[in-house]
Amino acid sequence: DIAPGARVVVSTDTSAEDVHFRAGWFDPAEVGWRAATSALSDLAAMAARPLGLVLAASVPPRWRDALPEIGDGIGDAAAAVSCPIVGGDLTGGRDLVLTVTVVGEAEHPVSRGGAHVGDALYVTGRLGGPRRALEALLRGALPDAADRARFARPRARLAEARWLAAHGARALVDLSDGLVADAGHIAAASGCDLAIDPHAVPRVGGATVDEALRGGEEYELICAAPPTLEARAFTATFGLELTRIGAVVAASPGGPRVVIADGGGRVDLPGGYDHFTR
Repeated sequence: DIAPGARVVVSTDTSAEDVHFRAGWFDPAEVGWRAATSALSDLAAMAARPLGLVLAASVPPRWRDALPEIGDGIGDAAAAVSCPIVGGDLTGGRDLVLTVTVVGEAEHPVSRGGAHVGDALYVTGRLGGPRRALEALLRGALPDAADRARFARPRARLAEARWLAAHGARALVDLSDGLVADAGHIAAASGCDLAIDPHAVPRVGGATVDEALRGGEEYELICAAPPTLEARAFTATFGLELTRIGAVVAASPGGPRVVIADGGGRVDLPGGYDHFTR
């Protein structure tokens, strides 16, 4: 059942071993938490309230003893945002693959396509931690504890997204593939350029501008909203920063895109996550 006048929001997300994570990077509960959060964050991207979660899991023999802990991680992530787990399916396989489907409702869903020229761009939180953790793990090094925590147990900003929708956000997306890559979805859907000031992008301690611009799996939010959006009220409500990082401007002759401006000039865009590479 959904509320009268609300719309159903559905999304699905897959977490595959050796594509999205490697054995040894996370404990089993963290593997489950991350899989659930990546899907729940898609509901946040449309300012929806979660109604239910379904899990399909392909589990190889080497992971079967860890399945209860994986389930605990999924359950903890779902409970953190009051989302019941309503079903699922299990099968054997050669690699661990967790596919999480989530259902939500929204009276006023916020799409990627509502940005207007003159809107400001805002981002929640501070960026760069998951990218720094990933780079350390790929080197075989021990990540900074704070960076690893952001990578291993990200938060789906569901309540924050509904607040933004209620206070004027016109376009919204979560940051799963990187700030520039995901901002590009708003640009394309809205038919506008998004001009980002790289030095305004909030970063975790030690992160470079490049790490903040292209690092994926942040699960923070970027939104386009009128410049009158009350960032201080947001921070007072959630204890989370909301930072203005740019503006929505008229589309370039070559079509809508993200523009990174540095001292009045334009710089090359960093890449985001590519789903067809490892």
